[in-house]
Amino acid sequence: MDNQFFKNIESKTGVDMNEVLKLANSLQSANFKDEKTVRRVIREVARIANRPVSKELEDKMVHTITKDGSKLDMGTISKMINKK
Repeated sequence: MDNQFFKNIESKTGVDMNEVLKLANSLQSANFKDEKTVRRVIREVARIANRPVSKELEDKMVHTITKDGSKLDMGTISKMINKK
């Protein structure tokens, strides 16, 4: 992808694209049926997005994701965090 594209996203969102890409790479081999892994991913996405996630919301997200971990992507987690 074009470097300017990432700079535009960073300036509009305040999210460091290097962190997003690093997280995306780590998701490729993650086991989303594993609760511990899912909690780590949720916390990392929340940190990158600078959005606090309550224990209750995290628990709901973990339940939803581990129930059908094969359909998870970063966009799904991001949407869940932003719904709070």
